[in-house]
Amino acid sequence: MRTIKQFGIFLQLFYHKLYVNSRFLKLACLAFLFFPYLSISAGHPYYDIIVAADGSGDYTTITGAVNALPMFNYERIVIYIRNGIYNEKIRIEQDNVTLLGESRDSTIICFNQLRTDWINNKDHIGPAVINIHADDIILENLTVKNTQPEIGPHAFAVYGTGTRTIIVNCNVLSKGGDTLSLWNYKNGKYYHSKCYFEGSVDFVCPRGWCYIGDSKFYELKKTAAIWHAGSADRNQRLVISNSYFDGVEGFNLGRHHYDAQFFLLNCSFSENMADIPIFRVLYENEPERNRPKIFGDRYYYYNCHRAGGDYEWFSDNLNKKEDFTNPCIEDITAEWTFDGLWNPESKEKPCISSFKIDDKSLILNFNEPLTIRGNLTLKTHTGKILEYSTGRGRNIIIFTSEDSLTMQDFNRNVMIIDGAIAPVKATVYDRTLKEEINLNL
Repeated sequence: MRTIKQFGIFLQLFYHKLYVNSRFLKLACLAFLFFPYLSISAGHPYYDIIVAADGSGDYTTITGAVNALPMFNYERIVIYIRNGIYNEKIRIEQDNVTLLGESRDSTIICFNQLRTDWINNKDHIGPAVINIHADDIILENLTVKNTQPEIGPHAFAVYGTGTRTIIVNCNVLSKGGDTLSLWNYKNGKYYHSKCYFEGSVDFVCPRGWCYIGDSKFYELKKTAAIWHAGSADRNQRLVISNSYFDGVEGFNLGRHHYDAQFFLLNCSFSENMADIPIFRVLYENEPERNRPKIFGDRYYYYNCHRAGGDYEWFSDNLNKKEDFTNPCIEDITAEWTFDGLWNPESKEKPCISSFKIDDKSLILNFNEPLTIRGNLTLKTHTGKILEYSTGRGRNIIIFTSEDSLTMQDFNRNVMIIDGAIAPVKATVYDRTLKEEINLNL
C-alpha cells in the first residue's frame, strides 16, 4: 500500500511524463505538491522514481527503474534508491540520469563479476556492477561493490564509456583490479569527490580527463593504486587533490602504459607506500607491447607528504613545470582540469540570454538545456499567470497566458509560483531555479 507521499510522487511523475493538460489533473497534482515532503520550493530533493527493495517504491530493482526510462532522455531523471542491498548488474544507456542513494553505507549495489568470466560468457549488461554508456550520469550517496572474493584479477565495480560522469560521496569497492574504469579515451571527462576507492592493480584508472578531490584510496596488493591514459590529447590529465592513500605494506602509488599526466596536490600517503615513483610500464621481453611515448614524463606534485617521512620523488615540482600550460596551484581547479569545457563545481543557476513576447506567449532562451519540474507556473509583477507550454530538455522554454502580454509585464523578475527549472548537464551543486527568473539582460 503506497503512502500519501509516495502517491504524490507518482502523480508528479505521471504528469511529468505524459504532459497532460487536463485542468482537473493539474489541480490534483497541485494539491499533492502542498505536502512539505514534495514541495520543490521548500528545498527538498525531487525524485522522479523511487526504488525500494521492500516494495514500498515504484520499483524493487534499479534495473527495473532504468528500463522504464525513455529511449532518448533529454531531461535529468533522478532515481532515488532506498537503503537495501541490490544484488544486480546495471547498464545505463540513457543520458542525464542520477542514481541517488538514501545513505552512502546502507544503499549497496553489488554483484560478483570477474572480467574474464564476462569475456568468456558475455551478456548485454557489461563486465561491471554499474556499466555506464551514456553522458551526464551522476552516482551519489551509495556503495558500489564487486563481490568477487579474489585479490588481484580484473573486477570492475564501475565501468564507463560516457563523458561528464560524476561520482560523489560514494564507496567504490572491489578486491580486484580496475575497480573504477572510465574509459572514454577520446573525450571522457570525470569528476569524483568525497569518495572511498578500494581495489588492487590500477584500481582507479581513468582514460581522458579526471578530477578527484577529498577522497581516500586503499590498495589491497603491492601494486599501483592509480593509473592514467592520456595519449589522445596532450591536455588529458588526472588531477587528485586533498586526498589520502593507504594500503598494504609496500603498495605503489601509480603507473601508466600510455602517455599520461598526473597531478597530486595536497595529498597524504601512509607509511606503507613504497619508495617507487609513478612509472611507465615497459615490456623488455615483448617490446611490441610497449606504447609510444610522445609527451614525455609528466608527474607533478604540490605539498604532498608521507607519514614516516617524505620521498624525494614527490617533492614540489609544480612551479618547475616547463610545458606550455605552466599552471600555478591556484589555477588548478576542476574547470581547469577539463580545459574550461565543463565546470562540474559551478554554482551558477541557469540564466536567460534573451526573451521574446508573442501575444499571449513568452519565449525564454536560456544558456543551457533545462529540466522542467512539476507543474511549472510563473507570475508577473503585474499579476498575470503563465503556464509552461513546451521546451523540455531544450534551452528554449515557452509559456502561455490567458491574457495578452506586454514588455511592461516583464520589467521586473518573474516569480515561480509552482514547479521549478533545473539544469540537465551533470554538476555537483543544486542550481535549480525555484523562486524567480531574472529577466535583467
